[in-house]
Amino acid sequence: MPETLTDILIRHIRDNGPISVSHFMGLALGHPQYGYYMNRDPFGRLGDFVTAPEISQLFGEMVGVWMADLWLRMGAPAPFLLAEAGPGRGTLMADILRATRKVDGFHAAMQIHLIETSPALRTLQTHALAGFTPHWHDSIDTLPDDAPILFVANEFLDALPIIQLMHGDKGWAERVIGLSDDGQLMFGLVPADPSLVAAIPDNLDPKDGQGVYEVSPARSGFTALLSERIERQGGAALFIDYGHGHHGMGDTLQAMRAHKFVGVFEDVGTADITSHVDFEAVAETAIHHGASVYGPVEQWQFLEDMGIRMRAAHLINNATDEKLADAVRDGLERLISPDQMGSLFKVLAICHDAAPMPSGFGEDITP
Repeated sequence: MPETLTDILIRHIRDNGPISVSHFMGLALGHPQYGYYMNRDPFGRLGDFVTAPEISQLFGEMVGVWMADLWLRMGAPAPFLLAEAGPGRGTLMADILRATRKVDGFHAAMQIHLIETSPALRTLQTHALAGFTPHWHDSIDTLPDDAPILFVANEFLDALPIIQLMHGDKGWAERVIGLSDDGQLMFGLVPADPSLVAAIPDNLDPKDGQGVYEVSPARSGFTALLSERIERQGGAALFIDYGHGHHGMGDTLQAMRAHKFVGVFEDVGTADITSHVDFEAVAETAIHHGASVYGPVEQWQFLEDMGIRMRAAHLINNATDEKLADAVRDGLERLISPDQMGSLFKVLAICHDAAPMPSGFGEDITP
């Protein structure tokens, strides 16, 4: 039988000892040969999950309106970087570009930059953005530093690795992945790094949420680098993801395959592994690095403030048949309904401290 990522993990742990949840996530998603994102298209009905841009063009169009509105109120800088992290199939960026094509000067001034490590997804993005000339990067480090940034990341932060701390009779310990007596992957505990324990908010009750607190140095590091760039170069970033608006307890590590939740150790590398985003932690990091923060607000509020209902009504009125109109209605419902994506997903903006207040955070920009 061919070697699997599970085999590689088992051999590594047998030879070197347990690994952190963060290390496990990094390999499961990004192993050069067997990582989940490296060789597949995970999106859509035939994939493992569906993101908001794949549900309806309305989502990307509202992000495009947000981008154009802020760009104009920043004084229409030229050039500027139009950047996205984790661009998937390129659907969101394609919708942003369509929504902004009539904004005078926007396309002439923009330079498209995509942060993407997957060769398979880069190929899909090339097709989706035919007619444009995006530049690809493996990380934020290689983005140009000589122009303002308008940055977006949808369902990106949730895939960045986390560390899990668990509270028990002996205090805090770190959850790790080791081997069972029969040589299979299993969770275990090791002494926790005191610096991580010291960072746990005092107002949390360790007895809540199964006694689990999640921290993500990877998210904090990414947010710090981006915030520093925004403060040096000008601009803003928009994050949309599922998670909670305030620090909380609870085990949110999850794996999904074919639109169903599966065990995180089940055929590692063939399922998406994510966790819920702690938006308060993201905001605190951005503020610490000098940026201004707006939100988080629930996705329904952001989209309604941006005028999604008016745009949906326009599409419905101009639909050539009832099936198309129904598709618009269904997409709108999925994006804004509280029992679907409307409340679970949050939106956070990180802006240069001298930038104007972005739309979508309490002010309806529609006429």
